[in-house]
Amino acid sequence: MKRLFDLITSLLFLVLLLPITIIVAIFVRIKLGSPIIFKQQRPGLHGKPFYLYKFRTMTDAKGPNGKLLPDHIRLTSFGKFLRKCSLDEVPQLINVVKGDISLVGPRPLLMEYLPLYSKEQAKRHDVRPGITGWAQVNGRNSISWDEKFKLDVWYVKNQSFLLDMKILFLTVIKVFKSEGINQSGHVTMEAFTGTKSSGGKGNR
Repeated sequence: MKRLFDLITSLLFLVLLLPITIIVAIFVRIKLGSPIIFKQQRPGLHGKPFYLYKFRTMTDAKGPNGKLLPDHIRLTSFGKFLRKCSLDEVPQLINVVKGDISLVGPRPLLMEYLPLYSKEQAKRHDVRPGITGWAQVNGRNSISWDEKFKLDVWYVKNQSFLLDMKILFLTVIKVFKSEGINQSGHVTMEAFTGTKSSGGKGNR
C-alpha cells in the first residue's frame, strides 16, 4: 500500500507542481547556470546506490587553487530561498516514481557515511529512504547526528501508514514555518564522522 500511495501521490504532485517547477528551472538556469538539476549518488534500500535529484542551489565558484569555494560562499540568496521553501526538493518526486526513495523514510545521506555507522544506526537502511522523515519533523538539521539516527531507527521499527500520514502533515507545517533548515554555524549540517559512543564499526 505504501508503494502504491507513493506512486500515485508523487505523480499527482509532479503534474500539479509542473508550472512552478518550470518557473524554478528557468530561474535556476538564469541565476546559477547549468546543469539545472544537481544529482549525487546516495545510498538507498540496503545501501544500494542511486542518483538523487535536486534543483541546484549553489554556484560553481572556485578559488585561486581551482577548487570549489566553501558551501556558505557558493550558496546564494536565491539558493537559500529554494531551500527555505523546500522547492529544491521537488525533483526528488522523480526518484519516488522510479522507486529509489519513498515519500517518507530516513533521509538519504552520503555514500561515504556507510562505513561510519554503528550496527544500530545502519538499520536506517532497512527501509527505502524518503523525501521527509521522522527526524525531519523532529528537528531536521538543528539536532545532532546521534539524535537524528535514533529518530531514523525508531521510524524503521515503528513505521506504519498512519505514522507516514502524520509525518507528511507535520512536514507541511515545518515547511511553512521554515524550521530546522540549518545547523548553527553550518549551511545545512556538519559532516558526520562517526559516533564514538554508539559501538560497532561507526566508532572513531
